Amino acid sequence: MAKAPAPPFSFLLRHPAHLIACGFGSGLAPFAPGTAGTAFAWLTYPFLRTWLPDDTSFAVFLLLAFALGVTACQITGRALGVVDHGSIVWDEIVPFWAVLFLTPAGWMWQLAAFLWFRIYDISKPAPADYFDGKVKNGFGVMMDDVIAAAYTVLTLAVFKALVERLF
Repeated sequence: MAKAPAPPFSFLLRHPAHLIACGFGSGLAPFAPGTAGTAFAWLTYPFLRTWLPDDTSFAVFLLLAFALGVTACQITGRALGVVDHGSIVWDEIVPFWAVLFLTPAGWMWQLAAFLWFRIYDISKPAPADYFDGKVKNGFGVMMDDVIAAAYTVLTLAVFKALVERLF
């Protein structure tokens, strides 16, 4: 089945939900929009942490961004005629911000987080596959990536524990 093409840039301006769900344009990338959305999250994370340096405030921000994403993804998916259209990348952005929030300091850890998140997002291990295949609404769109984020954080924690034990 062929993937639906990205909408034109003007689509982003038709409704605020489209601008959010499409990651402020990062989801319009002609190749690997999910990876582009994740890269957008990585690039914007330091600015967000400067704006919200307190961990509690940032955690509340993430919860609000998730709730906003459920609605924005629902509205945008309906407008595009595909529940989880490839240009919808807010579901990558918010969970990856959460991953970075929980990732050990340093660019190498962040790079590892980026790669593991993309692997888990693409492969959709259970129960992500359930949300991706059965929950056809904004909540399902967001949740499969939340699960990919959880797998990423778990993988990094295990690897960090192994590294600390060996060295």
